[in-house]
Amino acid sequence: MRHGPQRPGRRCLVALTTLALMATGAAACTSDDAQPRAKPKRQTPTTAAPVPDPGPRDTVLPASAVAPRPLSRGAGRPNILLITADDAAIGDLDHMPKLQQYVADEGVTVENGLAPTPICVPARASLITGQYAHNHGAVTIEGEGGGFDAFADQDTLPVWLQAAGYDTMFVGKYLNGYGEDDATYVPPGWTDWQATVDPTTYDFEKPTINHNGELSEHEEYSTDLLRDLAVEQISEPARQDKPWYMWVNYVAPHTGQPAQDDDPAETDPDNEKHLKTTVPAREYEDTFEDQDLPDTPDMFEAETSDKTVAKLTWDRWNDRDRELLRESYQQRLEALQSVDDAVADTIEALRDTGQLDNTWVVFTGDNGYSQGEHNIAGKLWYFSDILGIPMVMRGPGLPHGKVVSTPVTNPDLATTFAALAGATPTRPQDGVDVTPYLTTDADTRVVPIEGYRVKGGLTPLYYGVWAGPWTYVRTPARREELYNRDLDPWQLSSVAADPRFATQLRELRRLAKEQHTCAGETCAKEFYSSAQR
Repeated sequence: MRHGPQRPGRRCLVALTTLALMATGAAACTSDDAQPRAKPKRQTPTTAAPVPDPGPRDTVLPASAVAPRPLSRGAGRPNILLITADDAAIGDLDHMPKLQQYVADEGVTVENGLAPTPICVPARASLITGQYAHNHGAVTIEGEGGGFDAFADQDTLPVWLQAAGYDTMFVGKYLNGYGEDDATYVPPGWTDWQATVDPTTYDFEKPTINHNGELSEHEEYSTDLLRDLAVEQISEPARQDKPWYMWVNYVAPHTGQPAQDDDPAETDPDNEKHLKTTVPAREYEDTFEDQDLPDTPDMFEAETSDKTVAKLTWDRWNDRDRELLRESYQQRLEALQSVDDAVADTIEALRDTGQLDNTWVVFTGDNGYSQGEHNIAGKLWYFSDILGIPMVMRGPGLPHGKVVSTPVTNPDLATTFAALAGATPTRPQDGVDVTPYLTTDADTRVVPIEGYRVKGGLTPLYYGVWAGPWTYVRTPARREELYNRDLDPWQLSSVAADPRFATQLRELRRLAKEQHTCAGETCAKEFYSSAQR
């Protein structure tokens, strides 16, 4: 089971109501309490939190682990296609009906997809190393430990796959900062390399592509261009000669240029939150102009005195802030329509070339994204909308149209792809081959989570663990928060100082201490089922 609220984007992906959701949208977000208010004094609560008492089943981990159940996926090695959408959020998938039709209905929706370090570079580096950020070293976007320069890319998934006899192809956005110093650099291990070059990566109408060391400027909408490049590669006769791996990383719905007339301007004095927008394709502009922000209990949370780790939760949003955020949300959904089209076109290319039945297709995001939940607009932090990532997959041996609760992280995908290909990773693997757990009732495991300063630094802002219904985080200064998402689905009340949860807090502190520096075999790899509590 998924612990916490059944948010849009998980169950809905395997329901036939997606098109209806597109038409009706989410419920309106009220603004009765939208005026700025003074920030209360930050203090750790000393009384019982307003959540139910824990019961005998509210332990941290069940007594015994789930046994793996290998998939029956036939002989031979499959092709592997990974499609990622930069900053896609779980709820965004409600508005992607073609993804539903072509992938979710023909495979599984993973309702516990997780980004252990939920921001840009560390998340994407995990996708090609099988390691948590504290091990692959690219922990943030800029400065020390940040960006492309912080990542050692000589020993990654494509290198292992090439050694195992695979062709390997990359299309789209790589790591932040790629191309700024040497725009013609091609990382090791790639048979064919077609990456956007920074800073043009974020120019949705005029991106520059490095194709195997040769630069070319384009005047085509970014998502359409990347789709065309991917389909062209899939359709090459050489794809029939040997198995292949392709990673297509779309920039949308990440923010970018050029600006539109209705965009919130950073220089606008009313844009106090410095909100930015993405860029939809022209045919999708204003198609979601009537779309309201989600109306969930954690939106623009009013009482945040229990939240001692993320200062952003103490921000307040006035009516103008909320309207600008709504515009940003609208444009994200509009930009994702082109990604949805691209998924369909790519699957059709696989079908047309006779490769679909032997191809694993995984669609996911690098990190989640908050759009007002807990007063946050963005990523990095430890709440469900940010740690959680959309994830659907289809492939030989997988059931059709199923929701699975197996916790699957960014690092797991690299480890899993290597296992599917029969490749040998030459980095210690923090991740797990998840294929033997996708048809079990596993819904719990210990996952170390951490976040670092955006401007650089190797000391985490916070670290902790995600463990089934539990989210525990602490800072180096020993501020801590604890949530049970079964008892408090929207993470409205930390129970870190609540004596009713003292036993669980001690256990989670121990797990966090053990796991925040784990590496390879010292990282927790057991899966559990809440049905066994």
